[in-house]
Amino acid sequence: MTRTCIALALACALAAGARAAVIGTMTRAQPVTEARIGTLAETERAAWREYLARSRMLMERDKAALAAERAGGAAPPEAQARLHGDSGMPLGQAPAWYASPAARHVADNIVSFQTPAGGWGKNVNRTGPLRQKGEHYAPIDDDPSGGVITAARGWNYVGTIDNDATTTELAFLARVQAALPGADGDRYRESFVRGVNYLLDAQYPNGGFPQVYPLQGGYHDAITYNDNAFAQAVDLLARVAARQGDYGFVPPALAERAGKAHDRAIEVLLASQVRVDGRLTGWGQQHDPLTLAPVGARNFEPVALSSSETARLLTLLMRLPRPAPEIVAAVDAGVAWLKRVAVRDVGWSAKAENGRFLEARPGAGPMWARMYDIATMKPIFGDRDGTIHTDVNELSRERRDGYGWYGTGPAAALAAHAKWSATRAQAAR
Repeated sequence: MTRTCIALALACALAAGARAAVIGTMTRAQPVTEARIGTLAETERAAWREYLARSRMLMERDKAALAAERAGGAAPPEAQARLHGDSGMPLGQAPAWYASPAARHVADNIVSFQTPAGGWGKNVNRTGPLRQKGEHYAPIDDDPSGGVITAARGWNYVGTIDNDATTTELAFLARVQAALPGADGDRYRESFVRGVNYLLDAQYPNGGFPQVYPLQGGYHDAITYNDNAFAQAVDLLARVAARQGDYGFVPPALAERAGKAHDRAIEVLLASQVRVDGRLTGWGQQHDPLTLAPVGARNFEPVALSSSETARLLTLLMRLPRPAPEIVAAVDAGVAWLKRVAVRDVGWSAKAENGRFLEARPGAGPMWARMYDIATMKPIFGDRDGTIHTDVNELSRERRDGYGWYGTGPAAALAAHAKWSATRAQAAR
């Protein structure tokens, strides 16, 4: 379908007040299990079985450590400061600030909440109090948002790369230790090394990263491109491998492991790019770790191609030095797909008395739907009840207002691609 056809179809539907039918319901993502590992090629099974066993061991160790702290007494009240717009971990301050008492308090908070496995929970403002003995490692989150939690209640997201977690803590520790090159910075360097080893443990044998590690089950086991979790982990590994700037202290052996992990991540990224009728397109928000097929997540996040995640992954690939031909092909194809599915002549209204709506707006655009049906390449939208719609205006108001169904973010990736292509062409002369 051409760009013009997409715009005309949307405009006609809006003008006619047409109501689209529900086209399906949510399909749950599958966790990593022994049974599913058994379906892999025999040469792959041992690495995956070892991975699953290590994940379970680390979760039990995390739980045992917390239980030991709580033995003989009640758990202390949760003291973590919940995130309200700011993580408390700024990364753009002047270098001297990271030696200040304020920065060191944040770093001490980070160290205190690091799990025995080496990761961190999410949605925490790190300017809050340090962890007390027996306090949970992560804010209690039983996920009332429509997802399915398969782990025990009260043990969710205990180690995650979701919502910028772990990668931001590591970047902040790197900044603080750089401002404290002597003994005062040793505890931050030690915590950083443990955190990088956590990421290396979390990486799947094929190079992907789950949203939560140790594995929690459900869609949390999927390779998570959603909200740039994978891209941020890969960016962090690249900085560790380079051993420059704030990361100059990284032991060479760890840097080498990080470099290899980075390369495996790029390999799985290329392998998971969705091909339709022999043509490369984009990526989903999350992909099955074993089959690499796109999978759904929460009730309102069906199987789909995602414009936002595709744009960020293309940016990741364009930043690679000396891209191989297969990387160039992946980038060019992803950019072509984004251009193909851009929408025009419509607008996504601001929140008002009756909520947000898609409305006719001649001359507007381009913008992109967050999700596209893989078969038709038309925008799709999920609701809390698991239904999948082709008209965002049919969603419940709570979901229309509470999710980023449309945006202009991919335009930045298209602009970057134009410069990237020009630079490559210039270098080839």
